[in-house]
Amino acid sequence: MPRYALAVDVGGTFTDVVLCDLDTGAQTVHKTPSTPEDPSVGFMRGLSEILHSRGIRFEDLAHIFHGTTIATNSILENKGAPVGLLVTNGYKYVLEIARHGTPRLANPNTWVKPERPVRPRDCIEVNERTAFGGETLQPLEEADVVRAARHFARSGVATIAVAFLHSYANPGHELRARELLERELPGVPVSLSSEVLPVYREYERAITTVLNAYVTPRVSRYIDNLKRSLEDSGISASLSIMKSNGGIIGADTAVRQPVYTALSGPAAGVMAAVQIAESTGIQNCISFDMGGTSTDVSLLRNRQPGLTLNGRLGDWPVQLPMLDIATIGCGGGSIASVSPYGSLTVGPDSAGADPGPACYGRGANLPTVTDANIVLGRVSAQIAGGQLVLDAQAAHHAISDAIATRVNLDVPSAASGILKIANNAMVGAIRNISVERGHDPRDFALVAYGGAGPMHAIDVANLLGIRTVVVPAHPGTTSAYGLLAAEFKNDYARTFPQRAPDYDLQGMAAVFADLRQEGRSWLDGEGVPADSHAITFSADLRYAHQGSELTIPYRSSRIHQEGFEQMLHEFHTEHRQLYGFSLDQPVEIVTLRATASGQVAQASMQPIAADGTAPGNPIPQHALIQRRPVHFDETSGFVDCPIYHRPDLPPGAHLSGPSILEAMDSTVVINPGWQARIDQFGNCIMHSEGNAP
Repeated sequence: MPRYALAVDVGGTFTDVVLCDLDTGAQTVHKTPSTPEDPSVGFMRGLSEILHSRGIRFEDLAHIFHGTTIATNSILENKGAPVGLLVTNGYKYVLEIARHGTPRLANPNTWVKPERPVRPRDCIEVNERTAFGGETLQPLEEADVVRAARHFARSGVATIAVAFLHSYANPGHELRARELLERELPGVPVSLSSEVLPVYREYERAITTVLNAYVTPRVSRYIDNLKRSLEDSGISASLSIMKSNGGIIGADTAVRQPVYTALSGPAAGVMAAVQIAESTGIQNCISFDMGGTSTDVSLLRNRQPGLTLNGRLGDWPVQLPMLDIATIGCGGGSIASVSPYGSLTVGPDSAGADPGPACYGRGANLPTVTDANIVLGRVSAQIAGGQLVLDAQAAHHAISDAIATRVNLDVPSAASGILKIANNAMVGAIRNISVERGHDPRDFALVAYGGAGPMHAIDVANLLGIRTVVVPAHPGTTSAYGLLAAEFKNDYARTFPQRAPDYDLQGMAAVFADLRQEGRSWLDGEGVPADSHAITFSADLRYAHQGSELTIPYRSSRIHQEGFEQMLHEFHTEHRQLYGFSLDQPVEIVTLRATASGQVAQASMQPIAADGTAPGNPIPQHALIQRRPVHFDETSGFVDCPIYHRPDLPPGAHLSGPSILEAMDSTVVINPGWQARIDQFGNCIMHSEGNAP
């Protein structure tokens, strides 16, 4: 019987692979360079390499879990397919009108509204009308749909979105429109707003459906190619994709709803952070995932990640349940440059995997964050288990030519400046999900992973006043491991407006029952065992006359007055936490939600020794692989620093900074003034001096 699960996370620089033995829980990690021109090539290469290294046959794989950025990159890089949009008569310019106001931090005097992903001539009005309660006010004019289909054929439209008014209350017209479109345009995918986002607010529902249609052809092509490659290799394992909400869905579901996979890779890392927090006994933490292209941060309270309905993809709002993750264009490959005004900047442009940083030796001459780290001695000349040999001289020349000579600094000072700017940019992202949400980052530990995260973690922690940093055993492949730690999960919603004091609890119970049935049917279809099914409920609430809602869990097993009152109490508390006040005003229900989840092949962190974290374990002599000068700050300059082979450090081992731990997938930098110990799961737990337990 197949007994292995495989997780593959495709990043901008590396493709990370984790293999898990479902019988023993033992795990193997591997990294291979990504192939941006066709990510499936790097996927299959990483899969083949890790199986070959273990002598495992393709047919021994039971499950394959995948984190992909195809949908995200298609939107951010404007590389989606030409979209046609069907709307109710009178709503042709729903995307153009959008919402008033400028984006946060944008200059209102210079901001220009971005071009919409649908050309106005390809937004076609159709005569039909449904009331907010679901009643049909005007039947669908089918001839209008047929004329629109023929227009789309002439315009070269490759994918279609349908967003009729109030279709969340009655999807009949959208379903019939799809039948007509598929008859007229066979093979052209059609996305319905009643399936993608069946809730009120016409603009958000329309733009989310359009984005789903926009990326469907590219995501479909990628997943079809991947499935074909797996089949050609004789692999019959199920293929599942990570969603933005921290759950897994089958590949077929991902093809129909690709916009749900927008934060696929970062979400997987957050789910791994949940297990890391559990294994280390940490209650509250901030996940800090710094890769080659970007940095993703998220806040976990009581070991639970936050969910948001106010996410964005590029310039567009996406009202899907997503993990509350802040992303900035700052990673190991972020390019440093001097502006025309003489200031040093870092990112968001990235050198990517090819040609990569200057130190990769592939002809690039622009300095990056990785180049600064190698010039300062913070990273070895060989990374990814020796797959990449870095050219320190090339990095030195790049920083000298592009930065140091232009700002009149020596190369180490210029490199240190690059790191300081990058670190402060990442601090800004963490403040965004902590301080600006009413949380003091000093009350949280920092869980650092990604290829570059552990090199910058203590610098970032020092800037924020964070006193504890945790780096998992395999930080460079943590997001891939998160795919194994996640469970199947899908979200369901129905707009159900209710105003105080006449709440319809019976109607609320009926809606939740319908959503529960939808969730259970989906879990059955994905092959999730019935005994692991879990359905949780929540509601979008707001004060009367407010324009935005908070999603609050409904915690009781039955719908009754006591459980309802508890939910209202939590709403007031959450509103006070976020905004600093609560009101003695009626609370409205807007939307009811259900989340269906279940486990198939969930992995857990494995202890690396039976003796736990007995203090005082000596560091084996062979773990010290070298000493080299490392630059931590301008005051001390380069200092002699011991370099340890991290896999040789036993549980209970204690270290003091300055020290550096090197492994196949990442480097941990322990700054002066910090202490570290290795726990029973291989986590490196670091504390600033005076704060060690």
